[in-house]
Amino acid sequence: MVFARIRRFISRSSARPIEGPDLPDNLAEIYQKARNGHVLEQVLWGKVLLDSQYVPRDVDKAREWFTIAASANYGPAHNMLGRCSQFGWGCPLSLEDAVRHYDRAAQLDDLWGIYNLGICHMRGLGVEPDRRKAFLLFRRAALRGHAKSMNLLARFIEEGWETPANPIAALEWYQRSADGGDYRGQHNYATALLSMGQPDEALRYWRMAVKDATPDILQAMQRELSEPNAPQDPELMATLQERLKAALPETD
Repeated sequence: MVFARIRRFISRSSARPIEGPDLPDNLAEIYQKARNGHVLEQVLWGKVLLDSQYVPRDVDKAREWFTIAASANYGPAHNMLGRCSQFGWGCPLSLEDAVRHYDRAAQLDDLWGIYNLGICHMRGLGVEPDRRKAFLLFRRAALRGHAKSMNLLARFIEEGWETPANPIAALEWYQRSADGGDYRGQHNYATALLSMGQPDEALRYWRMAVKDATPDILQAMQRELSEPNAPQDPELMATLQERLKAALPETD
């Protein structure tokens, strides 16, 4: 029954080609491979439908593509179904369903699924809070190279949550997270570098972080760089203010 519905969905999608002169070649290729049964491209095409300037946003169809790939036991697809349930994309918002999909993604060794399941256990989203489980999940993903998990593992080690506090080990994990491209890790590592008297290195990592940081990290950067003894970088501050203005527009 499930596979029959999947075949009908692909058939309907195939009957309405999306690619055209305004769709870049790489997206057209993703769409064609998704239609031909490639699970990676099915997830990628679902993500395109969630957020792309080239096609209208369609959360229902995005979730259908994730469901197709999940039926083949593809971990990243279960992770995206978890995101759909967590935020109500194409389905009712359900943290319990989100945890169920993240758990399945983790069982299938998807690093984002492991990380998101760790977040749920750490914050008590859809499950009772359990720092021990969160710590083990973040460590598992961090040891596999997941930069965001590295940052949270560093926080656990720094604070002594579920593991002995070890500032040196925490600093090493913050650096690995920063070098792996996580803006939170970059901010945390920059803050540590500044406290150790390395302002030039701190600025280098803040310049990395400012490009992708969310408003909470941008505000934290602003606080650090506004301190009287903070290093001066007018270009960085200008970029920071521009990003904050865009992220937090003034209201009347």
